[in-house]
Amino acid sequence: MAVQLSVEPNPRVPLRVLHEDDHFLVVVKPAGVVTQPGVGHTHDTVLNAVFATHGKQLQNLGKARDFGLLHRLDRPTSGLLLVGLTPEGYDGLRAQFEGRTIGKTYLALVHGGPKPPQGTERSPIREVRRGGRKRAMLGAGRGAQEAVTRYATLARTKGISLLSCEPKTGRLHQIRAHMAHRGCAVVGDRDYGPRDALDKQFARTVKGALGLHAAELRFTHPVTRRSLSVRAPLPEAVLAFCAEVGLVVPRAWR
Repeated sequence: MAVQLSVEPNPRVPLRVLHEDDHFLVVVKPAGVVTQPGVGHTHDTVLNAVFATHGKQLQNLGKARDFGLLHRLDRPTSGLLLVGLTPEGYDGLRAQFEGRTIGKTYLALVHGGPKPPQGTERSPIREVRRGGRKRAMLGAGRGAQEAVTRYATLARTKGISLLSCEPKTGRLHQIRAHMAHRGCAVVGDRDYGPRDALDKQFARTVKGALGLHAAELRFTHPVTRRSLSVRAPLPEAVLAFCAEVGLVVPRAWR
């Protein structure tokens, strides 16, 4: 008897698997692809793609365990996502997310550059709704939560820098809001950025994206307890844009 699946499988959604074992997957989400089904996106998400290959395992995890999905990325953000396949895998990784012991490195292309070139941004963030959409607002006030982002400048050329950003908390649009607050908004960010000629050039070269990529995850295997690190280099289109503007990307991220 066929298993009744809660999410429609769709093998046509582009997805790369960087790590797979019995207990979890690490996949690369392209920019422009939604993480999970919702209004307007019922069959073209990351979860639809994973259901096409691992539907039975995800269905067994059920809605209570988000059908294996451990975290999310905004639609225009590319990069790494963890998906649990067994209760042991999901629960063990979920505990690490909740304990803030999973290391996350994002690569961000930003306007200008932060001052100082490396440091920690600690402005609290609260979620607000504007025009029916959630936005991050900085500063203390009702509903504000702790938000911490460490950053370092990896490369810089005229008008643009490449940063590594390590969010120690997981607030809405945290890196985007924090970098905009530092005066160096993420390139291509229509919500928090300036929308100038650099953004237009980026949009021509890199479709449906902003300059933010979830590049590395560091965690403990939920069953074997081995330390793991998984990296995803910058997408080819982003590397092409960097070459256009004369920004030299470190070898580790190419």
